Amino acid sequence: MPMELYEDAMGDPRNARALAVASDLAYCPQAEGGPAYKEQLGLEATLFSVGNTQAYVGQNDNHIVVAFRGTESPTTIDGLKDWLLTNAANLLIVPEGRMGTHFAAAGVGARFHQGFVTAITDIWDPVFQAVDAERKKNDRPLWLTGHSLGGALAKLAAWLFNRNFVPVHQIYTYGGPMIGNDEAAQAFNKAFGNKLFRYVDTIDPIPKLPTVSLASNDYTHCDKEVGLGEAQGTTTALEFLKGLAGGVAGGVLHATLINDIWKGVMGRLDAHSMTNYRSRIDKA
Repeated sequence: MPMELYEDAMGDPRNARALAVASDLAYCPQAEGGPAYKEQLGLEATLFSVGNTQAYVGQNDNHIVVAFRGTESPTTIDGLKDWLLTNAANLLIVPEGRMGTHFAAAGVGARFHQGFVTAITDIWDPVFQAVDAERKKNDRPLWLTGHSLGGALAKLAAWLFNRNFVPVHQIYTYGGPMIGNDEAAQAFNKAFGNKLFRYVDTIDPIPKLPTVSLASNDYTHCDKEVGLGEAQGTTTALEFLKGLAGGVAGGVLHATLINDIWKGVMGRLDAHSMTNYRSRIDKA
């Protein structure tokens, strides 16, 4: 029997479980994903792919779900290194171009990760058109979800839907990285309040990233974090990365430190997998 989504339950573990499945299935090609969305979630789902960005739009009589694909597989996880570490100092920006006006609405001082903004820009038009077409047939709650990079894209998509007068019902992300600075995070908190739920395994390294330097990290998370696994204590990104690197040379991410940190990240990737997140949520 397909899993259900519960419209009136904010942050309900049953919704977290169903959307974790949707996020996991987002890694499947259409030939596999389409039937799996139907069987497991009761959704008719179509895969949209532009460049290196993919998302499924699924729907039934009661719900519309957009699930963004992340960068999680062993063949592509190294691609996150450049986005989250190597080029991070150059990637916290005020978006420009056709998306600039939408993200500028986050307020003076709000900055966003350039790579994530580029990725959502690539996929936005077909995803928005598909959701808009479904809403014109039957206006239903819109749910957004994604794992890893997909979680970052789900949050940015939520902002864009709101800016285009499409209400977002709830957002669930799993192991997602930070998408912007404190001003951006505060704008998202104000816009989505109790609609956004970030599921994080306490030893998953990816939610601690990206970072500008080990001494000064301008990135921060939106609310609300839902911790999974045993409590590890509250650590800043600086403290976490120090632990992975085994020390700090002048507080700056030099190439050797980046490589040491990335080795530490790779050593904890089991905690970042959707298999782990689904198991943790099932137990919870």
